Amino acid sequence: MPQYYSYDDGQRGGFLSNIPFVTRNILIVNVIFFVATMINQNYMVKTFAMFYPASPFFNVWQILTYMFMHGGFWHIFANMWGLLMFGSALERTIGSRKYATLYFMAGLGALVLHTGIQFLQAMPLQEGILAGDPVAQAKYLDIIRTPMVGASGAIFGVQVAYAMLFPNDIWTLVFPPVSLKAKWFIAIFIGIELLTGVTGTMSGIAHFAHLGGALVGFLLLYWWRKSGKLWRS
Repeated sequence: MPQYYSYDDGQRGGFLSNIPFVTRNILIVNVIFFVATMINQNYMVKTFAMFYPASPFFNVWQILTYMFMHGGFWHIFANMWGLLMFGSALERTIGSRKYATLYFMAGLGALVLHTGIQFLQAMPLQEGILAGDPVAQAKYLDIIRTPMVGASGAIFGVQVAYAMLFPNDIWTLVFPPVSLKAKWFIAIFIGIELLTGVTGTMSGIAHFAHLGGALVGFLLLYWWRKSGKLWRS
């Protein structure tokens, strides 16, 4: 059965002290990275955002650090709001260790699917480049020069896991003010991401990264449940 972990040591604390340990530290690191990006955007993006592995800007640590980078205030605000709303509850429910595993594995799953799609896009373009096609060259350069940033893939994994545990919880959008059960919201979100990813609409958003994170969140929670490990410490 679900276990709820208390972080209250009997003393009153500030806002951060009421947030579970892993969620709190993920939030803090994201804010630090965002402030640093505001100070020196060129350096932060080139160093810590995730570039296609064939890009001259790629570094191996970007596999992890891209999850703490964001493209603007509303980007980080939306992700950190989702982290606080769903991550805090999920961490208290399944424990910090499993929660941290799910969060970062979802982030890696987002990266793998996004990079895999880039690879499928880049392969035919390389043939065009060898044939001297300037359009193919421009598209390939766009792939290797465009970084991926954001915690969205990890957050999608967290939201999917939360919806699996509490499928009948009611979620309400701020705009439009629509209320639905968590399981239906997640199904709609995934459908929208799949549609926009396949059709190429809403460019500038890593739709397949979101789907990769959601898939890993689903598979991990499903496996923990099936193996009986979900409620074990």
